[in-house]
Amino acid sequence: MNNLKNFLFTSESVSEGHPDKVSDRISDMVVDNYLANEPQSRVACETLTTTNKVVLAGEVRGPEIKQDELISKVRDCIKDIGYDQDGFSYKDATKIESHLHSQSADIAMGVDASGNKDEGAGDQGIMFGYACDETDVLMPAPIHYSHKILRLMAEDRKSGKLKNIEPDSKSQITIEYKEGKPAAVKSVVISTQHSADVNQADVRELVKPYIEKSIPKNLLSDLSEDEIYVNPTGNFVIGGPDGDAGLTGRKIIVDTYGGAAPHGGGAFSGKDPSKVDRSAAYASRWAAKHVVAAGLASRCEIQLAYVIGVAEPVSVRVETFGTSSLSELEVATRVKNVFDFRPGAIARDLKLQSPIYSITAAGGHFGRAPTDNGEFPWERIDENRIQALQLTQ
Repeated sequence: MNNLKNFLFTSESVSEGHPDKVSDRISDMVVDNYLANEPQSRVACETLTTTNKVVLAGEVRGPEIKQDELISKVRDCIKDIGYDQDGFSYKDATKIESHLHSQSADIAMGVDASGNKDEGAGDQGIMFGYACDETDVLMPAPIHYSHKILRLMAEDRKSGKLKNIEPDSKSQITIEYKEGKPAAVKSVVISTQHSADVNQADVRELVKPYIEKSIPKNLLSDLSEDEIYVNPTGNFVIGGPDGDAGLTGRKIIVDTYGGAAPHGGGAFSGKDPSKVDRSAAYASRWAAKHVVAAGLASRCEIQLAYVIGVAEPVSVRVETFGTSSLSELEVATRVKNVFDFRPGAIARDLKLQSPIYSITAAGGHFGRAPTDNGEFPWERIDENRIQALQLTQ
């Protein structure tokens, strides 16, 4: 978002059953499987999903994992998402291929720590982190509430409370901002796969309650029935990878800030934490969230840039959009004093060399609650770092 005060802004989310998210889930399962066996594993896994077919490809370095074991875990992912349909199922009708092979020795040589050399960045690139005070989790409102609708629907679908709704779904919310703050929801879109046993009027009544459960009442007061769009194209019975092919890494805006902040272009899923596309994006979100939580700004965007094989970022830029009483140079100086953005330090401070990634594949990587299992550590607030940021330099 820029510095406009009055505007409309829209973000979308997609569910765990969206074909691209099925691919993300499988790729992140592979990452977790390797890290669980060897925390120093290197993984770059891409997944294709289509009608009764799953194909894995990429590079790995770590313990030998039997192909039958890996294929079994792929089926577990599909089953957990909820697919057992004619065109895509966790059962044997869906064929699974793995073409994972060893990581390039040239890449390994540049990235690995050795002697006095710190672990280098796994590739060049730019990463962005963002936080704002629009919601209690310091995320932009449109993407936060879009995620919440689909998360609640998925929970009830899996528990059996929400019947006749299938795994593939999308949401989209448009919010009117006044004086830079969310003022009213102007439209909501929910497109969801459903069984052949219900018509579109039934589907509308099934999903409408999730709008009220997900969005604060004060934002819904002016929303009319005409501004709620449910399956606007009609029937949505054929869905998931049977309806559209899925690929890892095609929902990078859904994964981050819904377009409210820039994206460096690198996807997260399927990558171990030596890849700064993932780890540095987490670290920049972590730092930006602390800047807002510390009261230094109500909006904060942090850009990091890396060179492959080099530990220190070549640039750290901080933007507060005129919401801080401090200069951006001062905020940037404090951020760099408090946070260590070298890949090895990020992995250490956030404990990223752990099997914590499968859960990130749907529902966004940011604005989620940290768990006792170590998931979403970049969302955890460190009071010591808050105090350090607040100290006058």
